[in-house]
Amino acid sequence: MLALTVDHRRALRALAHTIRPIVRISAEGLSENVMHELDQGLKNHELIKVKVFGDERETRNALLEEMCHRLDAAPVQHIGKILVIYRPKLDEIAKPATAAFRKKRELRRTKRSFQT
Repeated sequence: MLALTVDHRRALRALAHTIRPIVRISAEGLSENVMHELDQGLKNHELIKVKVFGDERETRNALLEEMCHRLDAAPVQHIGKILVIYRPKLDEIAKPATAAFRKKRELRRTKRSFQT
């Protein structure tokens, strides 16, 4: 399973706000078709959301661990019934991780800062 730093995970959570779940897992669990769709989604998008229709939190945690282990991905977030999973593309593994994220902006000067 892939490990993420705190800053990397924070940036991925921010990126995941706007995406919608591409896979929905029902009571049948992780079948081969579901795993294939998850793999295709990670190949195309790198960052995906999964919606699980189970009520037990322990079951969702087990599903998240199993998905990440079988797909060689990293868990990013688990809120309620939504799971966020990340797996970088093969050509981007060799690149440094800091290049993918936005640089911090300089602080904007306010009107009051010019007056002093």
